[in-house]
Amino acid sequence: MMTETEFLQHSDALFTHIETALDDSDLDCETAGNVLTITADDGTQIIVNRHTPNQELWIAAKSGGYHFAHHNGAWLATRDQREFFAVLNEALTAAAGEEMSVPVFQAA
Repeated sequence: MMTETEFLQHSDALFTHIETALDDSDLDCETAGNVLTITADDGTQIIVNRHTPNQELWIAAKSGGYHFAHHNGAWLATRDQREFFAVLNEALTAAAGEEMSVPVFQAA
């Protein structure tokens, strides 16, 4: 398990990675505190939230809500072990109406 400081640093870097990857897309990104909001042209939103007490990342999208815990260098869904970026990219593709892909984040 990461320390709280490590979790916050890692999730900050992950949010920046997502925003940078989406810079040239039609999706708008805005970070406020623990929340990264990604908005499509039609108003559809995908919310990426870090939940510090549980050291989890959460995604809220039209397809549902997902919680991810860090295991062996990857963020895996607590229900079905799906990888964070696989779920995020499906949600982004659905929101944008075209194939979207944020590459897996590799922490330094």
